[in-house]
Order: sequence, then structure tokens, then C-alpha cells
Amino acid sequence: QVQLVESGGGSVQAGGSLRLSCAASGRTFITNTVAWFRRAPGKEREFVAAVTWGLSRTSYTDSVKGRFTISRDNAKNTVYLQMNSLKPEDTAVYYCNTSPASEKLWGQGTQVTVSS
Repeated sequence: QVQLVESGGGSVQAGGSLRLSCAASGRTFITNTVAWFRRAPGKEREFVAAVTWGLSRTSYTDSVKGRFTISRDNAKNTVYLQMNSLKPEDTAVYYCNTSPASEKLWGQGTQVTVSS
């Protein structure tokens, strides 16, 4: 059974950078689109970015375009989210999952806190 584990979160000042990792373990890596989501305090979980399996096509929510970059290393069974020019409104718990999301794959997430 596949599990996804997020890591790389932390506390940074506005304008800083972080790189999140989503590592898959278990039977096999997910050979479909993988996405990052986030949940800010008091808000619903929202889509952030996604990357497809074959051609690594990417998509982003408008608020992170030009600042975040999603990528995947299939050999390492890992998906990354490079976050630059972070803003206080990026503060949230970040999760990875397939897209569409599978209820079985939600993990603990990784906390990102951006101070002004």
C-alpha cells in the first residue's frame, strides 16, 4: 500500500524560500498526477500545484504562479515543491496527494509559516 510523507516545512521570513518533498513508499509509486494542497488556518484545503506522470506537465493555482515550482523524480519516488518569494498568506499545512485526491493518501502534512 502506497503512503505519502511530506517534509521540508519550516518557518521563514517573507521573501524566503523552502523546498518541500513528498516521498512515496510502499508497493509502487503513483503513476499518475501528483499534487500539492494546503490548508491555511480557518480555511478549506486548496489546490496548489500538480505535475503529471509522463511528460511532467505542471499546473498551478494563480496565487503561486511564478513563485512556486513543482517537479518530480520518478527514480526517487519523490515530488518536490520549490517555494520562492514566500508571503505570509502562504502560511499553511502543505499536503501531497494524487489529483484527484485519494482519501487514503492524506498524510500529516508539513507546516509552512511565513512571517512578515
